[in-house]
Amino acid sequence: MTSSESARPGPARSGRVRFATFNVLHGRTLVEGRPVPVRDADGPEAPLVRAVASLDADVVALQEVDRLQERSGGVDQASAAAAGSGARYWRYASAFHGTAKADGGWVPAPSEPGLRVYGADEAGAGEGAAGEDVPSHGVALLSRLPVRHWRARRLAPAPVPMPLRTPGRRGLTLSRDQPRAALAAVLEGSRGPFTVVALHLSFVPGWNVRQLLAVRAWIADLPGPRVLLGDFNLPGALPRTVLGPAGPSVGTRDRPGGAPPPRGWRDLARTPTYPAHRPVVQLDHVLASGIAAGAATGAHAPGTPVSDHRPLVVELPL
Repeated sequence: MTSSESARPGPARSGRVRFATFNVLHGRTLVEGRPVPVRDADGPEAPLVRAVASLDADVVALQEVDRLQERSGGVDQASAAAAGSGARYWRYASAFHGTAKADGGWVPAPSEPGLRVYGADEAGAGEGAAGEDVPSHGVALLSRLPVRHWRARRLAPAPVPMPLRTPGRRGLTLSRDQPRAALAAVLEGSRGPFTVVALHLSFVPGWNVRQLLAVRAWIADLPGPRVLLGDFNLPGALPRTVLGPAGPSVGTRDRPGGAPPPRGWRDLARTPTYPAHRPVVQLDHVLASGIAAGAATGAHAPGTPVSDHRPLVVELPL
């Protein structure tokens, strides 16, 4: 599928923007509880590209994305997904650099480059040129809408390990947290600029709350409405409670001709996303501030051939 075949003129035609968030498990699927590569004659990235393109979203946040990792065929997954979904504007932010091991561990890069941001060639790709050829793992934000401004930050890992259920292993495994990354973009919507953030938070309770509050403060100076997309590792209504539930509209208009923006944050899609084969808990979220009640439509979590999470999709008039 080419980018021209997969792109749709949705925002210009309907005035609505389709958002999606998807923890892609580095393009793998689960077989008998173990993550395995998805074999495909079109290349190792093809199943992931098709899964992302099938969402037909104008703005997509991806988590657990590989760049140049042997386990995922050595490809740049963010670049491939952007091309396949017709997203001309995209960035990938490395949470950490290193090589994934067969047992699920990591071999850190000898000289850890830290946060690096890569993107489309015409937008000045590879701001971190020193880490260009180092395998990494992180998050990506893809957009069919023009982007005015990009921003990225790294989120430090929790200082203590935690027992977790790990795909492919029985019982609990004591797991150390990893650095995380967040990507923010100011996009051009039909009604003016708005902000979107792709993020993946820690699995350590309390630490992920701290990270979420840090992200809220980090984007406070960016234009609203603001939309958070990602795997928060926080269940149900907890993220909205942490950020502050929506309340009455107050203050001045922040968009020409518009009403005062609603206060607080709204949970725009309440549906289980994990585990993918039989979702029982929602770890993946779309939250927004400055969005009126009832503005979101089309919320759903479709099944795909890849990942242990389901993507979450919602549409907004932006």
